[in-house]
Amino acid sequence: MKVSRRARRMQRHYGRMHKTGGLNLVSLMDIFTILVFFLMVNSSDVKVLQQNPSIELPKSTASADTKETIVLTVVGEDILIQGRKVAGLADLSADNQIVDGIKKELEYQASRNKHLVSAESTAAGLPITIMGDKDIPYQSLKKIMESCVAANYTNISLAVSKVAHKGEG
Repeated sequence: MKVSRRARRMQRHYGRMHKTGGLNLVSLMDIFTILVFFLMVNSSDVKVLQQNPSIELPKSTASADTKETIVLTVVGEDILIQGRKVAGLADLSADNQIVDGIKKELEYQASRNKHLVSAESTAAGLPITIMGDKDIPYQSLKKIMESCVAANYTNISLAVSKVAHKGEG
């Protein structure tokens, strides 16, 4: 049976128009490649301390990275270690140089956190980060630091806000 030209043309047209559509995976793979690259670049080892909004940290251009340590925070009239109140700023006004609440809590934290205590860290002193407002009186900060040293926390870091250098984004 002979098929007319019109019938063949209609079959070709019908065949072209009613094919099942294919999914173009090339553009999808490009998008996922870019997404993976973006996530890898932006997942760098940035350490961020949980900051209380009432504390205004001093500014610094230091480039050293932070390490995981015990955090001593001075908020208002309270002194907190790992979020737990151990003393008040009124305790710092006494004549003694060492605040017992700070020393006892730091000794407890040293006995509790075995990953911070090793042979070389015990000899060099345990690490601690002090986070306080930039307007804390020096005498108060000195007594806090002396209390830390009395508990063998001699590797003391002060938390600061990083200021970008000129030319940085």
